[in-house]
Amino acid sequence: MGRPRDRGPLGRAGLDPVAPERLMVSSSGSPRVDAESDFMRARRHQVLSALAARLRNDTEDTVQSMSFDEVVDALGRRSEHYVGHKVIPLDAIVGSVDKARDFDRRFRPTSTVNRQRWERLARASRTGEVIPPIDVYQIGEYYFVRDGHHRVSVARSLGVELIEARVTAIETFLSPVGIDARASLELKFWRRLMLQRVPFTGEARASVAVDRPSDYGRIAEAVEAWATRTMHAEHAYMDPETMAARWYAEEFQPVVQMIEEAGVRGDDERPAEAYLRVAEERYRLIREHEWNAEVIKAVAGKGRKKR
Repeated sequence: MGRPRDRGPLGRAGLDPVAPERLMVSSSGSPRVDAESDFMRARRHQVLSALAARLRNDTEDTVQSMSFDEVVDALGRRSEHYVGHKVIPLDAIVGSVDKARDFDRRFRPTSTVNRQRWERLARASRTGEVIPPIDVYQIGEYYFVRDGHHRVSVARSLGVELIEARVTAIETFLSPVGIDARASLELKFWRRLMLQRVPFTGEARASVAVDRPSDYGRIAEAVEAWATRTMHAEHAYMDPETMAARWYAEEFQPVVQMIEEAGVRGDDERPAEAYLRVAEERYRLIREHEWNAEVIKAVAGKGRKKR
């Protein structure tokens, strides 16, 4: 076995020391001067990045650090458990628990508040002092900082790729994928509410998907209305799971098949979106809940979504 690695400037646990020549920054020989320069460089890059985003008409959430609370609210929290100490990639740290507005998406400071603290940590990192692990929440492949925002910011400024962290994993109701923007979080939020009202599983869960958040509320109302009519007709109660399974098999799939055969679905229209449009147009035109070829013909092309 070889000699154990020295302790690096951003943790213990086998991290290599970050030598000045490996950093994409220069060294004047004075840690204090270098730390001041590090902070000014980080601020300058943040300001230029924000200006470029404004010129591109990017939304604020493409440059601002993500909010842990917004993500959890959208996906729904099920449970949490402590994972332990891990060495995690800095690029996977995308947000904060309570300081989302203090740092941008790459954890560059958005103001000069706490500049002295930032520079003190930069000096410590440059001189090889041991920096305590940060504390993070993990959601899927994403990490959100609970404690250690300035340590993350300094590490990224110095070109470090890994950092030691105490990790607590959060299990969510929805899968934590495609959550890079607030528009995506809004869609996830309404999808979660719909699935809690109508617990689709398997193929149905994947198929009943739309691109507009408000459509999920319309789907939930359509399913519940169908279930109410069916229970009245059958004089029997059905639980939410049975309601979801029967609506998908007895209503959604046959209607979508009729829509496809009639060529009513738009080129970029999801099956669930086509179902909603045709079902609502059917009732508006003929006040009818039944489905047949004549009904489809009557509403064919009404409000059809095109590319």
